Amino acid sequence: MVDRSANQKEKSRRLRERIALSLPVRVYCRESKDREWNEVSRLVDITPFGARVRLKRPIEIGRLLLLVSAMPRQLRCFDHVEDQYRVWSLVRNLKLVDPESHKGALVEIGLAFVGKRPPQSYTNDPGARYAIAKSIGKAGFWPVQEDSDEVVTELSGDKRDATRHHIPVEVEIEPIGDEGEILPSETTVTENISEHGAAVFTTLDVPRGRFVKVSKPNTQLLAIVRHRSVAPNGIARLHLEFVGGDWPL
Repeated sequence: MVDRSANQKEKSRRLRERIALSLPVRVYCRESKDREWNEVSRLVDITPFGARVRLKRPIEIGRLLLLVSAMPRQLRCFDHVEDQYRVWSLVRNLKLVDPESHKGALVEIGLAFVGKRPPQSYTNDPGARYAIAKSIGKAGFWPVQEDSDEVVTELSGDKRDATRHHIPVEVEIEPIGDEGEILPSETTVTENISEHGAAVFTTLDVPRGRFVKVSKPNTQLLAIVRHRSVAPNGIARLHLEFVGGDWPL
């Protein structure tokens, strides 16, 4: 007697196995209503429901991206006769990579395919962050909704409740430009720090929403500037959220 459930599990497992495929892909990102960019890269690996890609620009977990590629038909869930496969994708995870050994790439991102069209809310606020929702998606896609405390997400755990340690840690801050280039850096110290973020004293004029690399010996993380404040004494601070990892304490 044939075990159909076992066959179905094996088929599902094969569909979700990552296939190494260095195929050209164009990645489109809208960071806000008036700021967008696109970049040509190559896939690292892929399944019908997600992929990994390396980018020269930093990106935030929870962003929606549009991927356009001549993907093999057997890996598509729709548009099987079109020359280009256009699939909306959610950034689920991220890690820094060495640009010198990865053809200028700064980050490697893991993507979950969410479908042929973005959520309706994306049209009104393309800068919104999303997470995997509790509802069931169609055709194997990952359903998403705007990120909130009720959403099931890899960022589970309230970062705002993380204990901030008021200790000076010497770090190097390297701002990242629009094209992924590293701008003039500074060495400074933290005012406070937790696993998920930090406030650092600064002389740099890095606006909200921009990315920086934060490093010390044996540790390097990407961070996004959530706020820049200036105290009455004139000393400025960058308020940072770490992206793609936790700071070792």
